[in-house]
Amino acid sequence: MAPTRQVISVPAGRRRRLARRLGRQGADAMLVSAPPNVRYLSGFRGEDSYLLLGPRWAVLLTDSRFTEQARQEAADLDHHIRTGAMLEAIVGVAAEHGVKRLAVEAEAITLELYRKLETALGKRALLVAEGWVAEARATKDAEELAAIRRAIRVAERAFRALTAGGAGALVGRSEADVAGELEYRMRQGGASGASFPSIGAVGAPAALPHHRPGDTKIGPGQAVLFDWGAVVEGYCSDLTRVVFTGTIPPQIGRIYAVVLEAQKQGVSAVRAGRSPRSVDRAARAVIESAGFGPQFGHGLGHGIGLEIHEAPTLSHRARGRLKRGAVVTVEPGIYLPGVGGVRIEDDVLVETGGGRVLSSLPKSLQAMVLK
Repeated sequence: MAPTRQVISVPAGRRRRLARRLGRQGADAMLVSAPPNVRYLSGFRGEDSYLLLGPRWAVLLTDSRFTEQARQEAADLDHHIRTGAMLEAIVGVAAEHGVKRLAVEAEAITLELYRKLETALGKRALLVAEGWVAEARATKDAEELAAIRRAIRVAERAFRALTAGGAGALVGRSEADVAGELEYRMRQGGASGASFPSIGAVGAPAALPHHRPGDTKIGPGQAVLFDWGAVVEGYCSDLTRVVFTGTIPPQIGRIYAVVLEAQKQGVSAVRAGRSPRSVDRAARAVIESAGFGPQFGHGLGHGIGLEIHEAPTLSHRARGRLKRGAVVTVEPGIYLPGVGGVRIEDDVLVETGGGRVLSSLPKSLQAMVLK
């Protein structure tokens, strides 16, 4: 069923800022085709729809399935309800507005559509725009931050409810069972869904960062890794915790202390103006000095927002500087094949004076022991 109201308003200022960039880059308009970017700039949440944006105009290209939804969610835009192919709609609206040079999203246009646009508009008519909207989305406004905070709270309440019964509430149940309950409780709490398929990993499978929960049963004295997040009003949260069913396996306990210190150092390094590489380095150095460098193979974190993975990225390959208003995960991990793994993850707001942890679940070693 189509949504009946637009929960997150979309300031026209977002479109105006992008329109100013068009002028600087010598484009008459931009074709926005990535669904999260269409939503960010229009408020519209339907599928199979593009946004054509000019200096002082914007047209939502959609079809009759979304006529009423477009009126409700993107009331301040013109709507083109297409009856034919999307290509015809793009070319027709572009012609109506005298578009001679069209910017297209490098990361969200198919080769097929690009070639068809070249044929219809001319090879010199297209400008490849890489990351224009993604860069803008990296800095969250007040409404976006409020939605992310709500998504975090929903995810945290679900986790607390799942683990409130102690070890006895988990022992004897399968990974898939507890991961499914976590998602159910998030929906009960107001989420439209999970940010990604929730992970519940018991024992050795926790050494796989993207383990898919299966029928492995949770036993007493085991470590259980949970990685989960909620979507609320279109915005994501992303958290990871490791709990222990009664006692702490010695090897996991040792690496838990290292990961916890690495996360502390990573969070402390988050600050507007800092290099994402230096933030990654601050956490990675702790793990490397403990002798587990090869067992931490992924980046320290990533941005969250309308997508679970978006700009900026915290890794040794990342470029640029962190900007105030970005929300990033800080999630170092150590993974021991055949033994298990530990990852601790929080969502952190980038501010001028440092990083503000938005999530509030405990993470000390003893706090994670379920009695």
